Amino acid sequence: MKRPTKDEATRWLTQAEDEFADADELRKRGRFYLALFHFQQAAEKAMKAYLYLKTKSIEVFYTHSLDDLLRLASEADKSTSAIATAKKLDRYYIPTRYPNGLPGGVPSRYFDDPKEAEEAMLLAKQVIDLVKREFKER
Repeated sequence: MKRPTKDEATRWLTQAEDEFADADELRKRGRFYLALFHFQQAAEKAMKAYLYLKTKSIEVFYTHSLDDLLRLASEADKSTSAIATAKKLDRYYIPTRYPNGLPGGVPSRYFDDPKEAEEAMLLAKQVIDLVKREFKER
């Protein structure tokens, strides 16, 4: 049985918010490589929630690219261009998790910049906040 699109959107947003909270805890503990990945994941899931809500689509969004998801969202609503810089989070999808994603580096040691993690947190928060506003307007 297929869920109504608002129910599906709510599930994705709930997961995004929980993942964001976990990522922020990791950031505060200095586990930046994991925080960066989970900020990307939180933003990705929030954008999927947005697309389910806004497009009323039952399509499954298989991509993990925020750039792709933001492009789809901008086709539905141009106001998402305000968060277009969130596509920067895509750079944390693979290299934060796999040593072979970094030439000669180890993710847990390479990603050690608290400012980078804070920027990722702010980008993910912008995405989630936009999606939450869309839910309130519905």
